[in-house]
Amino acid sequence: MIKLIAFDLDNVLIDGEVIDEMAKVTGVEEEVSKITRKAMEGDLDFETALKERVSLLKGASVEDVNKVMLEIPLMEGAKESINQLKKRGYKIATITGSFDCIAQRMKDELDLDYTYSNSLEEEDGVLTGEVTGPLVAGSKKDVLNEIMTLEKISAEECAAVGDGANDISMLEEASLGIAFNAKPVLKEMADVVVEKKDLKELLEIFDDPNSETETESELEESFTDLLSKKKGLEKTLKQLTAERDQLNDEAKKLRQERDELNSQIRGNLDKALKYRDERDEVNKEVKKYKKLRDDAHKAYKKIEWTSGRREAVQVQDEIKRLEKTIETRVLDIRKENELVKKVTDLRKKLQGMQEDTESRSEALEFKEKSEAYHAKVVELSDQAQETHEKMLEYFRKIDDIRGQADATHQKFIETREKANKVHEEVKATFGKIRKTNKGMDRVKAKERSKEDEIVRKKNSEEKEKAEEIYRKFKEGKKVSTEELMLLQKHNIV
Repeated sequence: MIKLIAFDLDNVLIDGEVIDEMAKVTGVEEEVSKITRKAMEGDLDFETALKERVSLLKGASVEDVNKVMLEIPLMEGAKESINQLKKRGYKIATITGSFDCIAQRMKDELDLDYTYSNSLEEEDGVLTGEVTGPLVAGSKKDVLNEIMTLEKISAEECAAVGDGANDISMLEEASLGIAFNAKPVLKEMADVVVEKKDLKELLEIFDDPNSETETESELEESFTDLLSKKKGLEKTLKQLTAERDQLNDEAKKLRQERDELNSQIRGNLDKALKYRDERDEVNKEVKKYKKLRDDAHKAYKKIEWTSGRREAVQVQDEIKRLEKTIETRVLDIRKENELVKKVTDLRKKLQGMQEDTESRSEALEFKEKSEAYHAKVVELSDQAQETHEKMLEYFRKIDDIRGQADATHQKFIETREKANKVHEEVKATFGKIRKTNKGMDRVKAKERSKEDEIVRKKNSEEKEKAEEIYRKFKEGKKVSTEELMLLQKHNIV
């Protein structure tokens, strides 16, 4: 039966990594977090990781560090679950490679029975970059064994809760190892995995040892029956745990796939918006050159008409009109001769007209400018259209990817719900195993009680017989070797 529960501290009793928070004081959080991640995933041994990170804290103000320690929040459900577990009679310890400045706060706030942690060395109110303590070079297993010695209990009566590679030795030593919001390296070897970041989940694992809710039929089951039931439940638990872990892995992959698709959406959106902005800038240029073209054309027309060209055009139009009348209408000879004479006079007049050469030259300049500006408008319009098409291409890609992302997200939700459902079955099966273990303990105790009663009865009968032999001996009767040994056994002679 479990009597002691040993907790890691960072990301278990508190919602955060202490040394990462400390690193923010000196602005080295990125470097420290990188080392922390390697250590938690098992890619770097804890002692090396701890010393490297602490060295980066050198020069940090102790006062500032202590302020940070007060701001780190407890893990969801920490106070309620620890309080309830202590009421149920469990001893609670925290074994952490973190530091006494936070461990002491946890001891006070949560009323912990044991706290084991390291200490940051300081001098003149600042950290020296050095660290000492039982968990610098030592393992959590060693500390757990020390607590077991103090409590006079065995590993069978211990449980351990952790989240990273440095908790492996502690979970391996305890009879029940729980991975809480843990890294894959710890989940692989834990007996129980708790995914939800809420310590109240543990209350379903550690029931009240004093509550007796078993039915009479359960109490009447034999040890063999209970053992068989336990093996069956353990087999079911193993299958359910494997199914749940597989679903969680699948959900994790789907989440990563969804996030990658969303990242692609963001990337394509950035490109689409870039082309949109580029198109808008080009359209501004189109608008500018259109105005320049229109202004030049207006100037050209104005100069052209004021330089005598207008009157010449009017004479030409009148000649064309008269010639068309002569060609298309039936006229008497007198009328026709009048029109022919009029056309002849107009042609003479047209030949006599002279344009203003300077004005005409200026008009041509404006005409050339207008044509040049128009060519620029056409060029820029083509460029704007091309850029617009590129923008639309990326928006179409976004629509396609968004459809994939939505479908993947839906699969992720469905898979996670399945995993949660199986996890509930895991917890229920684990509860049945605990209940079966208690039943086996009671059967053992009952059998031991029966054996003790048989032994007591036998001893009582032997003692009466020995006293009878002693009376015979005192009367001078002969005593056999076997009878003499019986007297010695019961200290009668």
